[in-house]
Amino acid sequence: MSFGQYTRALVAKRLVSLLLGIAVMSTQHVAGYSFEGGFPTPETIQKAYNDADLNRAIQAYRFFYPAVSMAATWNGNLAAGLVPNRVFGLLEGNPRQVVLTPNSDTPYAGMLIDLRQGPIIVDVPPGALMCVVNDLNQRYVMDLGVPGPDKGRGGLHLIIPPDYRGTLPGGYYVGRSSTYRALLLLRAIPPRGDVDAAVALMKKVRLRSLDVSSEPVEMSWIDLTPMDVDFTAGSFETTLDFWRVLHEIIDTEPALPEYHDYYGELAVLGIVKGRSFNPDVRMRVILERAAEVANAQMRVQSFADRRADRTMWPDRKWEWASLRPENGDFELPNHKDLDAREKWFFQAAIESPAMFGRSPGTGSLYWLGVRDKTGAYLDGAKNYKLVVPLPVPAALFWSLTVYDPLTRSEIQTDQHRAALRSQFELVDELGSRTIELYFGPAAPAGHESRWIQTVPGRGWFSYFRIYGPQSAAFDGSWRPGDFQLV
Repeated sequence: MSFGQYTRALVAKRLVSLLLGIAVMSTQHVAGYSFEGGFPTPETIQKAYNDADLNRAIQAYRFFYPAVSMAATWNGNLAAGLVPNRVFGLLEGNPRQVVLTPNSDTPYAGMLIDLRQGPIIVDVPPGALMCVVNDLNQRYVMDLGVPGPDKGRGGLHLIIPPDYRGTLPGGYYVGRSSTYRALLLLRAIPPRGDVDAAVALMKKVRLRSLDVSSEPVEMSWIDLTPMDVDFTAGSFETTLDFWRVLHEIIDTEPALPEYHDYYGELAVLGIVKGRSFNPDVRMRVILERAAEVANAQMRVQSFADRRADRTMWPDRKWEWASLRPENGDFELPNHKDLDAREKWFFQAAIESPAMFGRSPGTGSLYWLGVRDKTGAYLDGAKNYKLVVPLPVPAALFWSLTVYDPLTRSEIQTDQHRAALRSQFELVDELGSRTIELYFGPAAPAGHESRWIQTVPGRGWFSYFRIYGPQSAAFDGSWRPGDFQLV
């Protein structure tokens, strides 16, 4: 064969191969999608858009969950009778109220702050108050009291709205909210277990407008302790109402520049500032499905965390409740730790550097317990013992609280108790080298005062809290035992 014949044969062969390839590739199947001649089939068009919208909705749910959770807290307080800037709600934590992982160690007081008329002054008295402001995006605004800039000496704190451009007077500790609605949360450390004294101290807190022409407001208080109130999104977090609440936030609060791309995700789903939210049947199905899937994913993150940095000690099952100690808002130099953010806000409410820091002597320390010594999930039908070495390295006090994983609120049983606290139930039993705490459906004989009832057929988890943690809580020289079957 001459060179010319060889060349012509090779070209012909390649042409045949190309034509065959075109015939074969006229219908492509890629990841469940079908394309004919390079164009999507009608079925693929529908499937691709459904899948894309579902994916956007799942990610948007997880990112905006903290805001919807905070809106539920705001609305729950309104329903209980609180009035923004005027009426405080007082709460001594107990299982009657549905709150994301509250403590029963200190009495609480909450105030809804409305900044639409301008900055609000919060006058904090000297004393053992631990206070924080978060806005409706559930973003940290400022600490007040012991963890704040006044360090417990008292002082005037100024909360300013997101668009405030006026001249700020001197003499104030200043925090800027990213929304017009914010929540002020007060906690007072009971001196020697004196809850009445702690409540009396909180009642010295005053609010007033920065506008000097405004009339002073007399503070009022509502006792929420005996009420059955839900301050969470639990009743609607897997329904279309989640998206309705989110639309209300987007529509009434200022846009955050750093959320710009996330608002773009919402826009594709029909949630846009200044527009009504009326999803069609297809989008309603997608949004409800996304709420179910995303909620399930966040539950897995909370109770089956895969991160290696979740544990403190290689020989214990305890985990950090918050994975990021740096700054209180999950920010790292080059990115936001979204997994850590989602884990925290599915379990809990409010962010603050004082809650997440890991420095001896300041703030508080939260450890999460979801498994027993063998690695099995804690089971409400079984009996457990927890051995705690004494003294616990707490400059103030410590506690262990039991929660229901379905509500992430205090476990509700006939015992009507969910916490064992060094200031109260355990105060007379702290003189030995260890203390044994018990958990199960029935009280172990002789240990009733150190027992928390659990519910057969339901799991449970716990937070071990240390207030004013000392060095031994961080360096491994002190550590609690694991839950072990009795």
